[in-house]
Amino acid sequence: MKLLLVLNSEDTSKYISFFVRPLGFDLIWYKQVFKAMDNVEEIDPQAIVISARDFPRHWKTMVQFIRNGRGKEACPIILLKGANFSVEDASKASYLGVNGIVAEALDNTSEVTRFQTILGRYLPLDDRRRAYRFRVESWQRFGFVFCCPNDCTLITGEIKDISSGGLSFLPDNPMLMSSIFLHAKLEHCSIRAGDSFLSPICRLSRTGRIVSMELLSFPEGEQEIWTKYMESVPLMGLKEFKHKPTMDAT
Repeated sequence: MKLLLVLNSEDTSKYISFFVRPLGFDLIWYKQVFKAMDNVEEIDPQAIVISARDFPRHWKTMVQFIRNGRGKEACPIILLKGANFSVEDASKASYLGVNGIVAEALDNTSEVTRFQTILGRYLPLDDRRRAYRFRVESWQRFGFVFCCPNDCTLITGEIKDISSGGLSFLPDNPMLMSSIFLHAKLEHCSIRAGDSFLSPICRLSRTGRIVSMELLSFPEGEQEIWTKYMESVPLMGLKEFKHKPTMDAT
């Protein structure tokens, strides 16, 4: 799936890339509204993100242009608003066919979740991807190991992406997974979140080369630790991605 970004901020483009690529999107970034409009048919995006802060007048022109050929169900449009975005602007956006409005800072979990929810409402994302999910980076300090319920063999590997309710995991030795049935309940698990090591009960929700785990419950007191760490990740991401190499824009 293709997500078209029309905005000026390199930090915003990198940050959006951080949390939408695990949803299955390829990003195309334009800094010029009219150039993006000229190439919409060729790009054929499944969703579009426009910065109303960067283009306070031209976002209306682009939304009208898109809606002349693509309805709200076929191509959701998310508008990124700045501090000066007014009630009148919001009414105009709704009238023109914008699917959702999100604060451009995207500096807390609720705004990120809203962004992903809008995409998930209109696009065919599978259930495991509907929660706020991101690709795991080394600086986030996540880790996961568990014991096979049949013989207590320790299974290690790498977390590929994670959300508040689950994770995708690449086992170091896939053969050790062969005796674990789909939907098996795993009661001896350990997950690292920063400096904390937690002991959730998990369920195997998908098998394959990369397996998916659902986090069912935590011991008393650990759910709050997990929730707070997950809520801190967006701010950590903003700081980290300011030092990342630049994305190419058109």
